[in-house]
Amino acid sequence: MSFREHIEKIEINTVKKAVSKKLEASAVINELVDKPVLFEKISESEFRVAGNIFPTKQAVADYLGCKVSELIPTISNAIENPSKPEVVENAPCQEVEMDEIDLDKIPILFHCEEDGGNYISSGVVVAKHPEHGQNLDFHRSMQIGKDKFSIRIVKKRNFDTFLQDLKEMPIAICIGNGANVLVAAATSVEIGQNELEIANTLEPLKVVKAKTFDAYIPAECEFVIEGTISLEEKADEGPFVDLTETRDVVRQEPVFTVKKITHRKNAIWQALLPGKFEHKVLMGMPREPTIFKKVNEAGVKCIDVNVNAGGCSWLHARIKIDKQSEEDGKKAIQAGFEGHKSCKHFFVVDKDIDIYDSDSVEWAMATRFQGDKDLIMKDKESGSSLDPSAEPGTKMTTKIGFDCTAPLEAKGKNFGKAEFPKADLKKYLE
Repeated sequence: MSFREHIEKIEINTVKKAVSKKLEASAVINELVDKPVLFEKISESEFRVAGNIFPTKQAVADYLGCKVSELIPTISNAIENPSKPEVVENAPCQEVEMDEIDLDKIPILFHCEEDGGNYISSGVVVAKHPEHGQNLDFHRSMQIGKDKFSIRIVKKRNFDTFLQDLKEMPIAICIGNGANVLVAAATSVEIGQNELEIANTLEPLKVVKAKTFDAYIPAECEFVIEGTISLEEKADEGPFVDLTETRDVVRQEPVFTVKKITHRKNAIWQALLPGKFEHKVLMGMPREPTIFKKVNEAGVKCIDVNVNAGGCSWLHARIKIDKQSEEDGKKAIQAGFEGHKSCKHFFVVDKDIDIYDSDSVEWAMATRFQGDKDLIMKDKESGSSLDPSAEPGTKMTTKIGFDCTAPLEAKGKNFGKAEFPKADLKKYLE
């Protein structure tokens, strides 16, 4: 199912009055919190804009045709069993080719005051390496001219490996994708694994060859921006409001020069408001299967994982286990850090705790955690560049795990919540 087909299927708020791409559209998206919106008219562009399309796990699950509780096994299965998408010759994303390269004609949003410029934040970047094959990833892209972006490249990711090796390479930024492509692009997989094949297992996908280089792109996305990125040319990138809802610093980043822009007829631009629900869901949720896998591989029965919004959907994670031995909680913490190396704090709880309820997790910590024996503190190591409290430049941070599981032998104490009697209030209140 394409991005457009999904929009036509869901309940969506429609804004018919003209809205500016600078601050106004993002303000409306923000006020709607997690409700989808379609802007019929953008003052500076002929194209429509849609936002808040996948702001919750439920929205992603609905797209993939599964329950929220099935997201981890569904994504895990796609990572472990990738399948080749159908290749087509003619694709909707290439129906229209823009006569001139002018990024000002596209509704690239200016999200927040003090941002460095208009930003593509929903774009899936497709790159190809002669040895390693294709790579899909997210890289925020700040417009710095009518045909140029400065693109934030996080060090040591597969895309960075490609670029450091080739110095200059063609890429395509694809905007307006279904949740299968978005989730696949956000996964962390070994170099050489083609995320489009993960996307195809999540939901059948069609791909087409890019116009300017030998790579395949999602055939039914809304916009494709192709060009060349170079390590030799750099420019300021930022400030930018990141996943933590704090402003990231200005850096010198590689410049992407646009060579071609194609799009669907009556194309719809996909907006993704930085730091808000959709950003958090699409970035944090794909880390849950990797944590889940590592915990089970460590010999601990993992029931569920939640990379929760309170921890910026990146820096904190909660792990629910079926505890079988006294060491299971600590083993789960160590395994969690292997499954998500950017995570700063892990909270491990028993199967009776609701890891989607902060009060429930805090209750477990209050009643089952003792700092002198249940806390694991790792030596300072590289964490996440998204953490403003990490050491500037190096990302060095202190990582901590909290074993909030009850002991298997209570020794006279009770660690379970008492059950209260229940009543049908309809019988008592009118």
